[in-house]
Amino acid sequence: MGDYALYLESGPRRKKTMVHVLDLLGCVATGATTEEALDATPDAIRAYLAFLRRHGERVNPDAPVRMHVAEHVTEGMWLGQGSPYLVFAPDLEPISEQELKTHLRRFHWMREALAEWAGSRTATQLDAAPRDGGRTGRAVLLHVLGGPGGYLSAALGGSKGFSAVASAAARGEIALPDALRRIDAMAAARVRAATREERSAVVRRPNDVRTLRKALRRMLEHDWEHLAELGRRRGGPLAGG
Repeated sequence: MGDYALYLESGPRRKKTMVHVLDLLGCVATGATTEEALDATPDAIRAYLAFLRRHGERVNPDAPVRMHVAEHVTEGMWLGQGSPYLVFAPDLEPISEQELKTHLRRFHWMREALAEWAGSRTATQLDAAPRDGGRTGRAVLLHVLGGPGGYLSAALGGSKGFSAVASAAARGEIALPDALRRIDAMAAARVRAATREERSAVVRRPNDVRTLRKALRRMLEHDWEHLAELGRRRGGPLAGG
């Protein structure tokens, strides 16, 4: 049985809420209210575990899920939608070499799932408006594409080349699957090159606290959130395994 500590961020009056499952870095659940987000969390955990098991991790998606709220942030900007400004207590901890390997491996699996799906779609399919009225598949992929550059730049003081790849993909000069894989490799190289000081640094700004662990959390969460979004659509990638 898993017992997961949950870290929540909620907008005014605890409406729009995102749940971060830091024991499964990258796993998130959302809801229009705190209660709805918490209700959605067990299924989000099982879906994430199923994805990890499909890629060879020794986890059990069918195990009973126990949860407890470890932290609930209700004051700040952009809360409930993956605020880049909030920081949870575990975000301040230095990150080990083994953790880096685990997080980069999972990020690679997510990027590869997105790249494979993008490569399986025609241009017409990528540009088709979804039934729920949300963004097209192409728009979601372009939104996801350059995210790692921003997260890593904030934590490590600069990450070159990410915006150029994202812009080239938006102009159609690089195919989306190639662009996704290229940024995956660039992100992994930048993280592996981080010094011991960079891995443990806590950079405090007036409205923000930046660490490499937080950057990796947001990289994984952001990709997983939109991989799951596409996976809920007809013909989408099977994010849940």
